[in-house]
Amino acid sequence: MKTAAIYARVSSDKQKEENTIASQTSALIAFAREQNCDVPAEWVIEDDGYSGASLLRPGLERLRDLAAEGRIQAVLVYAPDRLSRRYAHQILLIEEFARAGVEVLFIRSRRAATPEDELLLQFQGMIAEYERAQILERSRRGKRHRALQGQVSVLSGAPFGYRYKRKTDHSAAYYEIDERQAGIVRWVYELYTAKNHSIGAITRLLNERQIPTAKETGRWERSTVWAMLRNPAYKGTACFGKTRIAPRMRVTRPLRLRGGVAPRNSANHELPRTEWIEIPVPTIISEETFALANELLEANKKHAPRRTITPSALQGLLSCAKCGYGLYRTSTRSSARTIHYYRCLGSDGRRRLGGPVCDSRPMRQDLLDEVVWKEIARLLEDRHLIEDELERRLKAARNADPYSATIRGSSAHLVQLGSLGWIGCPVILKQPEGHVDVIADSLPGHTFVV
Repeated sequence: MKTAAIYARVSSDKQKEENTIASQTSALIAFAREQNCDVPAEWVIEDDGYSGASLLRPGLERLRDLAAEGRIQAVLVYAPDRLSRRYAHQILLIEEFARAGVEVLFIRSRRAATPEDELLLQFQGMIAEYERAQILERSRRGKRHRALQGQVSVLSGAPFGYRYKRKTDHSAAYYEIDERQAGIVRWVYELYTAKNHSIGAITRLLNERQIPTAKETGRWERSTVWAMLRNPAYKGTACFGKTRIAPRMRVTRPLRLRGGVAPRNSANHELPRTEWIEIPVPTIISEETFALANELLEANKKHAPRRTITPSALQGLLSCAKCGYGLYRTSTRSSARTIHYYRCLGSDGRRRLGGPVCDSRPMRQDLLDEVVWKEIARLLEDRHLIEDELERRLKAARNADPYSATIRGSSAHLVQLGSLGWIGCPVILKQPEGHVDVIADSLPGHTFVV
């Protein structure tokens, strides 16, 4: 009986909510019994909500570790596109498992026992990649076309102050003003533009008066008020295509707790204003009020006291060992000078209804920076430590070189030539990026270049 692991994956949040991954797992457990495979409960591995276009998935990493350690003999997957949506990634993973002596078995694909079966598997991989690219492009083009026609159905729901009305047989989808919420929107703009309240002060007022949020749960956050003041929908022009999706570079707390692996491209980057597509919606505030609010927001970026003009050495690099939140830089002023601290986000009680989640105390920036710089200087002064690390990385790079197999084969062939008495000038094997190794001797007056 083979020892095997099961791998299942779904990518979309809707699939995750509907628990469709459970159907994959149950089918794979039955398939394991048919194949006479023993699957321990802890080796039923699931990547719930992770895109198949990326190899950075915690479940897949665990599966590859099991194979590299020689603890499994087979991997059971529902279909090739569950392993990866990219053909190149499929081949890479299957070859990696094969080198470790692990067989990959699919329910929806025949075992590659013949060249024809292997060709069919490769075609399935290419078709899955093509299908994904086609779905994404059709969806993007279709949404853009509907946005140019002025349809609000391409927008992700309605912002605070509106109700989203679904399309019917008699009318298209549209925004309807929620008068109760619209009154709150007008009040927020009045506080910011006419009464010179800060965003933090507006947030405190909303929470103190227990004004319900859009979901009527939780509390108001400053980021919510800031987004409300920037949303052009309130002046009558909702916009489509304001941002683009890109790989997440900043490591947030949820990402850090998942081991630094993002389930998909989830970072939004704002596009130039000229690329936005405007869609007319009912007006809640005037264009003049909206323009004044945005003018104040731009001025706030330049003149706010919290603006960090001179970054510190560790800013954006620290995280709390207790709760996992990042540390931000703050300051207080004494009678003589300004003192800067690194403070844990989890220790801020104002950010959560239940109070702070961490009791870490702030750390003096100058003292912590000094400790870190001294440690860096100590490491740089240790010449042997740097040499050992460089040697380790060079050795790892040589072992991972795709041409290493060719070089080893050529070396063995040259040994055979040497045994025949063909010894003379050095044989030079040219490697990528101009690296050259002298391997053996060749015929007199000749040079073999591989």
